[in-house]
Amino acid sequence: MACAQVPLDEQQVTEPGPLGKEHTLPALHPARKEERLFVPYKSPPEDGSPAEVEEFLEHAKFITEDLEWLLALPHDKFWCQVVFDESLQRCLDSYLHHAPRGLDLGNMPSSPAVADMQRSVHRAVFLTFLRMATHKESKENFLTPAVFGEIVYENFLFDIPKFLDLCVLFGKGNSQLLLKMIENIFTHQPSYYRDLDETVPTVLQVFDTILDKCGLHCEGAAAMEPMKLNAHKQPTAMTMSQQDLVDLILYLCDSTTTIHAFLDIFPAACSSFHSHGFLSRLTSFYETAVPDLEKAVRKRNFESKDLQQDLWKRLSHSCRKIVEMAHLLLHHTCLQPILEGGENIQTCAEELLQHFSSFLPEKRFLSDYDEQFPIADYISLLQQALPVIDETRTSYLLQGVESAWDCVGRQKPHIQSRRRGAAGGAAATSSAGFKLHEVREPEGGGESLRGAEAMLDVPRKGNHGAVCAVSEAELESLLSCIRDLLPDLGEGFLLACLQEYNYNSELVINNILEDRLAPNLDKLDRDMPRPVEEPLPDVLNVRSNVFDDDEFDIFRRDQVDMSRIWKGRRKGESARELLNDKQHIAEQKARYLSYETVVDEVVIEPGESPEAYDDEYDDTYDMGQVGANDLDGDSLLSRRPFTIPQILRKENKPELEEEDEEEEETLQNNVNRDQFVQDPALLRERADARRAAMHQRKGFRPEQRPSNVVGQPKGQGQNTETFLDRRKKEANKSRGANHNRRNMADRKRNKGMIPS
Repeated sequence: MACAQVPLDEQQVTEPGPLGKEHTLPALHPARKEERLFVPYKSPPEDGSPAEVEEFLEHAKFITEDLEWLLALPHDKFWCQVVFDESLQRCLDSYLHHAPRGLDLGNMPSSPAVADMQRSVHRAVFLTFLRMATHKESKENFLTPAVFGEIVYENFLFDIPKFLDLCVLFGKGNSQLLLKMIENIFTHQPSYYRDLDETVPTVLQVFDTILDKCGLHCEGAAAMEPMKLNAHKQPTAMTMSQQDLVDLILYLCDSTTTIHAFLDIFPAACSSFHSHGFLSRLTSFYETAVPDLEKAVRKRNFESKDLQQDLWKRLSHSCRKIVEMAHLLLHHTCLQPILEGGENIQTCAEELLQHFSSFLPEKRFLSDYDEQFPIADYISLLQQALPVIDETRTSYLLQGVESAWDCVGRQKPHIQSRRRGAAGGAAATSSAGFKLHEVREPEGGGESLRGAEAMLDVPRKGNHGAVCAVSEAELESLLSCIRDLLPDLGEGFLLACLQEYNYNSELVINNILEDRLAPNLDKLDRDMPRPVEEPLPDVLNVRSNVFDDDEFDIFRRDQVDMSRIWKGRRKGESARELLNDKQHIAEQKARYLSYETVVDEVVIEPGESPEAYDDEYDDTYDMGQVGANDLDGDSLLSRRPFTIPQILRKENKPELEEEDEEEEETLQNNVNRDQFVQDPALLRERADARRAAMHQRKGFRPEQRPSNVVGQPKGQGQNTETFLDRRKKEANKSRGANHNRRNMADRKRNKGMIPS
């Protein structure tokens, strides 16, 4: 086993040889590599057929299991496998090359099994690269930093293209980890900075290739390469085949996305790109190629609208990334030193102003850049940092920005969006009014299927997609102004154009005359009339209330009896008269009297047949006297006489039971009604007298001796009296408490307290 506190590159291990003899080997040796074949990665199927999906799932499962096995190896075994296993490097490289990017995932079939498997492979690959970029895992497991840099560089474990792919694939949600990985590798192997300087011209060649395919020429590349003689015969974006145009836009989208992700995650690379004039070449390419490509996507006839929308989305995404790349380069090379307050503030401010001055001829790029990152904010920041800055120069720059907005036929928004950091988004708008919408990146991210990018909506709105509510009078004025110049157009079509271009009548007129309307407006009928607005229903007619149509509904009644409405106590009434009014009792008396009449026999009038049958009468249970003749209780055939409630009885009604009469007479004779509080001793004496009289009348004899149910302690035996008392208690315990509810309910019903 390896010794502790010794770097892996200096460790020696003893293992049994092929003949059974032990021999000593370095910890990093090809003989210690495990024989395991790592299969290359294949991207998810596009058509989503069951056979291809099953093949992808099985293939991806092999990769996931192999990488998890690799990650579970100890430190020395892991590095032996990484350094000497070529199949592992081919597997990792294939994933970086063929793994779907953010915009590609939107066109793939949505299958939960495929998504879960892709996420598992994505995570395993990232963890593998993360461990490969770590030279020290613990105090016992580490590599010498210089040896680590030599191993990863000489064995091509990492290179600049791999860094670019890692940033675009894993940057979403993992930017801090990727930054530490790349900084750790660049710190321990400075040769990567030299490789980065050699890579920048190759990146610039990407934009030259796109211009060459479109038959265009970039001014920045004129001094580097002469124009070919047959350049005028090359196809343009409008004349090339549809497949070539699709491939060209896909190539542009992938390149700009990858470069932006690398510069965003690893800002130290901005100085290398800036030193090769990348910013000036970028702006020239934007001004030259983007209008032609947008015109081709907008004007050409494609096989399907979905393809056209996808190309427009990718082209808009590319424009947005180009603007953001320019902002990253300016921020990290010029603006950041000014914010940090270094010694070369004056030099950085001068360089920043020179870059803005170089943007002035690039009208399209300047307006798109100023839309997302207002140049006026940069000028204000410079004036705060350097009070002695030339105001004439800054005024000239601001006037040039205003001129750029006028040249592209767009109106500068009054309220600029707030300036973002290096990771902020940028929006670019075409001369035809198309807008590159701001993308809201999802929070978290992690090993999301979207990789490093988020999906973009197809641009629709003009003039920044702002919402501008105008009054009815202002809208009529705008329509009248446009119809004076274009009387043959319908008001409905003009309303749609005004809504699309933020109620800017000048932009609507300009785009209609130059035939540069948005695609959704081209599909509309230009004679479309103005839609008829249905009047809103009256609120009083559609309301619903519990007081509808009552005597006080003032919304539906013209006359209301005001004598029935008063506040507080009614005039002319006293509290005594109100309490003495028993009219409601008389009204209820007639209702209860109707229940007193019980008809047992039906009187047949002369001339009426006794067998007359009433269709409305239900005779289902007439003959079935269920339970009527049962032996338990009273028969159902014998009805109990109706009892009038006490509150409705008069003084001449039959008296109640004897005991209630005695109690009532005693109370009426002895109690003074005007006395508010009676003597409690007198009340207790009366209650004892009534109780004794009741016991005497019922023949109740109090017990001569107290009941003894407790008896002696357990184990000492009980006498006969205790057994008798316990038996009596058990037999009579249901007499009181809550065990006599039925009898008491019957007693209340007999007294008329519960309606029958």
